[in-house]
Amino acid sequence: MKNVLWFLLGIAGGFVVAHLVNKDPRGQELLSEVDLRISEFTDRMADAYREQEAKIDGIVADAKDVAADVAGDVKDAASDLVDGVAAAGRSAAAKLDD
Repeated sequence: MKNVLWFLLGIAGGFVVAHLVNKDPRGQELLSEVDLRISEFTDRMADAYREQEAKIDGIVADAKDVAADVAGDVKDAASDLVDGVAAAGRSAAAKLDD
């Protein structure tokens, strides 16, 4: 509970200091510079996030393509196997009939 009190006092003190600094023209300039730097930082972070998101989307798309190709190959192999087993069964049945 004591830590919460100190936290709230720190927030309140920060607002008071910001208000006092904002009254002075030099303080307004300082706060606008801080705001500009924060905006630049958030813009860079957003750009980096979008770049990583695009990379991940590309990787996921490639993985889906590979999975679809593998599924097609497995389907073809299973079909060939079934056809081979059916042909072997017909061949064995023909030998029994002879």
